[in-house]
Amino acid sequence: MASEAAAAAGAEVAAGAGAGRGPDAEVKPKPRPRPLLEVASRARFEELLHLQARSLIVIHFWAPWAPQCTQMNGVMEELAKEYPQVAFVKLEAEAVPEVSEKYEISSVPTFLFFKNTQRVDRLDGAHAPELTRKVECHISSSVLPRAEFIKEDLDRRLKKLINAAPCMLFMKGSPQEPRCGFSKQMVEILNKHNIQFSSFDIFSDEDVRQGLKIYSSWPTYPQLYVSGELIGGLDIVKELAASNELDKICPKAPKLEERLKVLTNKASVMLFMKGSKQMAKCGFSKQILEILNETGVDFETFDILEDEEVRQGLKAFSNWPTYPQLYVKGELVGGLDIVKELKENGELLSVLKGET
Repeated sequence: MASEAAAAAGAEVAAGAGAGRGPDAEVKPKPRPRPLLEVASRARFEELLHLQARSLIVIHFWAPWAPQCTQMNGVMEELAKEYPQVAFVKLEAEAVPEVSEKYEISSVPTFLFFKNTQRVDRLDGAHAPELTRKVECHISSSVLPRAEFIKEDLDRRLKKLINAAPCMLFMKGSPQEPRCGFSKQMVEILNKHNIQFSSFDIFSDEDVRQGLKIYSSWPTYPQLYVSGELIGGLDIVKELAASNELDKICPKAPKLEERLKVLTNKASVMLFMKGSKQMAKCGFSKQILEILNETGVDFETFDILEDEEVRQGLKAFSNWPTYPQLYVKGELVGGLDIVKELKENGELLSVLKGET
């Protein structure tokens, strides 16, 4: 719809300009779409941020083994035609690990948005409509005040985020890696009181970061919400903890060890991986899925990218530092290399059936 409107508007402008000019009048050409750029090193990445500093830059962290990434590269190419003022870039996540680690890219596809060398937004997953919406939103925000419909859309999104879990913390960074002292103190208090909470990194989305201040009339971060209602910031939570009221307000978390026992025994064969049966989000997880699917044995999966507590806790619980991890009847079998060995030795099927 946007491209049709743009084309129609362009036709009207061209017709109006031609009406008042002679045959030799100069016609200003339309800007050509930029090619889809590709970055293969950290140095090139940093150079690009500075060279294109005046433009909106959209960087796709992708992997050649993921079909959803190939699909989103096609979407990027179409967007490049639609928005020639934007720089669209591909970066193979596993080929430039230092950049991926710096921006906490744990799955593909992931999109980061930059303006003036600063990250201003983030999108995780293959969501073409949302990618288009974010591009349009950042373009319009740089030249025009936000339209009322965008504000309404943001308010709906903020309400959904606030209610995403019974206890929601909006902070700088993540519980595992807080990026300011106040956020770190807030996480320590909640963990000390064994409070079950989910979090949102406000650095990952500038719209949320600025919009939530207005939405809740609270100008600073972190912000803690329970059942969709604002509790307050760090000082308020400190007061509640000191008066023993925090335990009454916030939901308690089950002990992690008990939870991990339940999860590892959820199915006879359980695979803890990055992604799901339908969409692996790393090359190792993709390989182990292919091996298990060949056996014909039923198994269930758990996406460790969706739960940081499980992701970190299971490493200590099983004394196994990497993923994927395969369990049979609650017992750890091992990771990809072990599963490959069992397959080569002809033992995998009997192990999966619990016969050994």
